[in-house]
Amino acid sequence: MSQKTLSESGQEGAVEAPAAASAKRWWILAVVALAQLMVVLDATIVNIALPSAQADLGFSDGNRQWIVTAYALAFASLLLLGGRIADLFGRKTAFLVGVVGFAAVSALGGAATNFEMLVTARALQGAFGALLAPAALSLLNTTFTDARERARAFSVYGAIAGAGGAVGLLLGGVLTDALDWRWTLYVNVVIAVVAFVGGWVLLHNHRDAANSKLDVPGTLLVAAGLFSLVYGFSNAETHDWSSPETWGFLVAGGALLAAFTWWQTRAAHPLLPLRILLDRNRAASFLAVLISGGGMFGVFLFLTYYLQLNLGFSPTRTGAAFLPMVAALMVAAQVSTTMLVPRIGPRLVIPLGFAVAAVGMVWLTGIDVGSSYLSAVLPQLIVTGFGLGLVMPPAMQLATGGVAAEDAGVASATVNAMQQVGGSIGTALLNTLAASAATDYLVGKDPTNKLVQAGATIESYTTAFWWSAGLFAVGALITFLLFRRGVPEQAENAAPVVHM
Repeated sequence: MSQKTLSESGQEGAVEAPAAASAKRWWILAVVALAQLMVVLDATIVNIALPSAQADLGFSDGNRQWIVTAYALAFASLLLLGGRIADLFGRKTAFLVGVVGFAAVSALGGAATNFEMLVTARALQGAFGALLAPAALSLLNTTFTDARERARAFSVYGAIAGAGGAVGLLLGGVLTDALDWRWTLYVNVVIAVVAFVGGWVLLHNHRDAANSKLDVPGTLLVAAGLFSLVYGFSNAETHDWSSPETWGFLVAGGALLAAFTWWQTRAAHPLLPLRILLDRNRAASFLAVLISGGGMFGVFLFLTYYLQLNLGFSPTRTGAAFLPMVAALMVAAQVSTTMLVPRIGPRLVIPLGFAVAAVGMVWLTGIDVGSSYLSAVLPQLIVTGFGLGLVMPPAMQLATGGVAAEDAGVASATVNAMQQVGGSIGTALLNTLAASAATDYLVGKDPTNKLVQAGATIESYTTAFWWSAGLFAVGALITFLLFRRGVPEQAENAAPVVHM
């Protein structure tokens, strides 16, 4: 072969290598997004199947909430540990173990023969989800370093994180109607097989914090603190706020998290290095995820009740009713992460998103017993979805951007923890406020009258929507005050390294 040919061949190889690497990155995004979808789905997919599962296994109404709460408790309390394990032992290892474990315990839940078996499976799902979710997000953070590609990748990931709850409602309805409630759990096995094969082939195991050690005291403090916090808010749904099982756990959770913060300033190898929280943009992003997670339940939870109980929608039709919101969220995710934030920065974009979502929720308070989905629900869902699409994807991107590679896993875990804790707080608060509004509405009226009962139900829904709107409005104010002006820049020495 001539020298010229050798030179040309070398040039072609040089051109082809980056193209192949780029293609591989997008395949990694597909695998990571699929795994994240599996985790997010399970926060809502079982909800629609609960009545069928309750009838099949014969557990009480009082025990029903624990099918959802067991998952949330394990997931929230173990997230920071899962993120640190990914940093210490390798993201590929954590990802694959998380996928396999999640699939196995999902199959266990699908085969449940009694309430105890189902609750145990849901708690184990939360534990493996706490390992899988931060590993997935940190893989995304360390794979995409080019600003434009990173924005596109996070627009996809953020859209899935934001819309996954609605997709879960749709898929849960379809599977329950067409097959059986057990398939809302069995479906994870199918998703996990694809995610595992993709992860095994595409990922390499790099341990960015291999020289560190696990912070055992910090792990115990934060796990107990988050558990107590979520458990306390969960109890608010079934107990009064004055009950020791509510405020006692909330106080204990606050004290344990305060002790955890103090310990992190003294630990040799802190579980959550406080340098991650001290950046203003990152702190604002964490709060944005927390608030949006809490407010979103005002959309999913109470609107699901309204569509099924008041408008007579089937589970499948209820899930389909949320799809326009998902579409609006995904469009806004692309616009916010690839166009708006890179040009004008987050200080205007994210507060604007919260304001738009608040307008959508206020508009949604116009529902009535005889309202039409097309006029009283659909436009409002699209507006709210678009607003949330301006908030969640860029907030997730900024929360993990510029983090040193050895902290990527725990930073990603913190994002997931914020969303999960926000959802738990939002569910408890909105449920309590809605129940109080219904009780107040019935004062001086005949509670046996069906029209009065329907009015009380509508009053509870609209009260929840008003409070969700208020939560989004507070988010707009807080993020406007906290985010720095201008376009954020990653520190050169903190830019994540590609590991594929």
